[in-house]
Amino acid sequence: MRIPLYQLDAFADRRFTGNPAAVMPLPAFLDDALMQAIAAENNLSETAFLVPRGGDYDLRWFTPATEVPLCGHATLASAAVVMERLQAGRREVSFHTASGVLRVERTANGYRMDFPARPTTPIAAPAGLAGMLGATPVEVSIDAYTYLVLLESEQTVRDLAPDIAAIANLNRSGLIVTAAGNTPYDFVSRYFAPAKGVAEDPVTGSVHCALAPYWAGRLGKTAFRAYQASRRGGEIVCRLAGERVELEGGCVFYLEGEVEL
Repeated sequence: MRIPLYQLDAFADRRFTGNPAAVMPLPAFLDDALMQAIAAENNLSETAFLVPRGGDYDLRWFTPATEVPLCGHATLASAAVVMERLQAGRREVSFHTASGVLRVERTANGYRMDFPARPTTPIAAPAGLAGMLGATPVEVSIDAYTYLVLLESEQTVRDLAPDIAAIANLNRSGLIVTAAGNTPYDFVSRYFAPAKGVAEDPVTGSVHCALAPYWAGRLGKTAFRAYQASRRGGEIVCRLAGERVELEGGCVFYLEGEVEL
């Protein structure tokens, strides 16, 4: 059996930046264990599997270690595959996912996604958090999946060298660090998810579903230009619209081929 495979750099306007994702269109989903094995073999932060559903698509995402309920950059990459390769010229597409229906449309500079917002709740810092980060948290919040840690400056976020093994033992599957940005960015962030097999994710759409409402509360605005300050780095335009977050970015094709099973 041969399966098409596309690899793209998402939240990027040139290759070797943003976040790589694999996208694999299928006539029907494979066995879960096989899809997990393919994702592990691809060894990217996410592999997306697409199955037609009328005029829409069913969409699932796997890290090298586990299936996840929401992934931004692999959704962006999936939309690019649909609109640039599978149905060239299409202007929008809806994906049916574990997080509901996610709609993506073309824009002048890329693609805009409509995702559910993830409000956060302030909490006391977990024991040992400053030590595992190597920096003192200004404020700590949580949502259903992640810790969100405010740090004192953009430079602190950029320079951070955390204890990844310790982060893997937290009682949330990921940890976001963030700070107010310097011009032209409203805020910057990084995201660590070793419990999901991703030590540091280069650019993460889903965590901006938490970051957008968080910074809306701090800055008193609803539209943001954000930067995820990983080694590869990537820019995301965010807009908070009630209980939804719009995320906009570009996508660049890197590889097209086939997987043989």
